Amino acid sequence: MLNSMTGYGSADGQLDGVCYAVEIKAVNNRYLKTIIKLPEAVAFLEDDIDKLLRKNLSRGTINCVVRLKGVVASALFEIDEVALRSVVERLNAVGSSVGVGGTIDLASLLDLPGVVHPVVPDEQESERIREVVLAIAREAIGRLQQMREAEGRFLEADLRGNCEAMARELSAVRSKSGGLINEYAKRLRRRVDALLAEAKLKLDEETLSREVAILADRSDISEEISRLDAHLQQFSQICQTEGQAGRRLDFLSQEMLREANTVASKAADAEIVRRVVDMKCLIERLKEQIQNVE
Repeated sequence: MLNSMTGYGSADGQLDGVCYAVEIKAVNNRYLKTIIKLPEAVAFLEDDIDKLLRKNLSRGTINCVVRLKGVVASALFEIDEVALRSVVERLNAVGSSVGVGGTIDLASLLDLPGVVHPVVPDEQESERIREVVLAIAREAIGRLQQMREAEGRFLEADLRGNCEAMARELSAVRSKSGGLINEYAKRLRRRVDALLAEAKLKLDEETLSREVAILADRSDISEEISRLDAHLQQFSQICQTEGQAGRRLDFLSQEMLREANTVASKAADAEIVRRVVDMKCLIERLKEQIQNVE
């Protein structure tokens, strides 16, 4: 079963009257990239959350945001009154010495380094917060994975539909290619006869047969058809397997496109070329959808 790389999951929980909310969004990425945004109060959890995300998810850009709700200001930061008083005293002293008076904006002083400190919980409190937030994060990851699985089922159905359409086109190409050699031989004979009639010359059958054999070898697409058929079967098998499949499917789609291009260049037949063009359009649709597969 395939999983999509895009999805969303959220969960929340409470501890000591504080509500912790975890929100996770996932979008496409060739590799796994985690972006974690935490409030200062739980910044110490960044490593743990990153490991949790990497353990459960394999591809995509993962945006994880933790928010605090219902928390009082005193639980988020504290003001170093000694440092603040020292700054005020120095400013007053400088103002007096240079003869400059005025009022001091307290809000501006709070932006000075060392005046406001985030509250750092003790070891016991940190452990309690860690257990709660990680449990909430696991729940959010579970909901994200559920959404990825649901979207993956739609992706798989679309990919299979395109593969079935390709298989029909390939079957028509295989049927048409069976009589190509005789058609090549007839066309070559008519062309040679027309040219020799004008020059009043004659070409022996052995030479003509040799030229037909060379042309037939250059135009033989049986190997390409067999490989395309094998790629389609392998594509279907990968869709049924568990785990990361996006990169393997992407590689297979590139191989399909290469084989289709070879068939188009070797087969001098309008119907086959037309069907190969349709196959290439289907392969491009496969490649586009595969970019969403984990």
